[in-house]
Amino acid sequence: MGLAVYWYDFVCFGIVGIAFLGALYVIWRREGAGKCDDTTMYESLVVTRPDMDGYYAASGVTPIGHVSSTQLWTSCWLGLHPIWLFGLRFASFLITSGFLAWDILEYGSSIFVYYTEWTFTLVIVYFAIGTIVSAHGCMVYYSKKLPASENGQKEELLRRDVESTLAIGVKEIRGTIKLQSHYDQEAIQQRAGFWGYLMQTAYQTCAGAVILTDLVFWCIIVPFLSNAHLELNMLMGCMHTLNAVFLLLDASVNGLSFPWFRLAYFVLWSCSYVVFQWVIHACGYSMWPYPFLELSSPWAPLWYLCLAVVHIPCYGLYSLLIRAKNSIFSRFFPQAFVE
Repeated sequence: MGLAVYWYDFVCFGIVGIAFLGALYVIWRREGAGKCDDTTMYESLVVTRPDMDGYYAASGVTPIGHVSSTQLWTSCWLGLHPIWLFGLRFASFLITSGFLAWDILEYGSSIFVYYTEWTFTLVIVYFAIGTIVSAHGCMVYYSKKLPASENGQKEELLRRDVESTLAIGVKEIRGTIKLQSHYDQEAIQQRAGFWGYLMQTAYQTCAGAVILTDLVFWCIIVPFLSNAHLELNMLMGCMHTLNAVFLLLDASVNGLSFPWFRLAYFVLWSCSYVVFQWVIHACGYSMWPYPFLELSSPWAPLWYLCLAVVHIPCYGLYSLLIRAKNSIFSRFFPQAFVE
């Protein structure tokens, strides 16, 4: 075994283990237990839930956290064509992929021992899925747009469908049902599906990971830990800047939610990276990409505890930006912005 283990290293193992199991518990409780709450329900990424979309369409009330398929590719700005979001995601995918390719050509595949490259790759995966989903959404958008003369017929057909649904099984629903266009009703009725939730989870995971990566790089590594191997250059500066820039640009126009409980996926992501470091060092790899991950230091438990705790403000900072977007834009642009 190429890794020397000291007694205080077991504290580090315990910190990572508790974080990993805690994250799994949160995911199981919020996405795997199959509970249905009218105010806080999230469609499950792990377990398929009963089809509740008929209830949502008939009641006109969509629970917080319900993600429709159109929410993945439409914008929070009214009147903004879906093709603009598609163009942004596709351009982000191409540019980030180009920088990752440059990074690999410059330093070789061994560069993936760094958390930066893990996170940068996850950002690319998000934009790749987002590009495909947006492309599909544009096709759906064009196929569902109808001439004005057909709108009345579609609304009449929709009214009959809703009335028949009420007659069959939703007698307890009260209040007035607001009729919408066929396109709007389908936006409520269609769930995101597995790939849609995978896209949303990738978005929320890389959001926290990008904040953590850039803060550690610019606030710790550059000022205090720079050496010949970590020397700042244009490529490294771009890798630790563009990831956040493109993600924030996407966040400024997309309509995705940002629930707090999916911090658990961010924690699992970081724990997986730390375990990966332990494994390769046990197999004989000698260089620690980040000095604060070294297990040979007596200060290692403190470093690991700080790294575990810092996940909360990193995820919280991005969540705060999303809340600020919803609050500020809805106040200044009430006719154009949809929270």
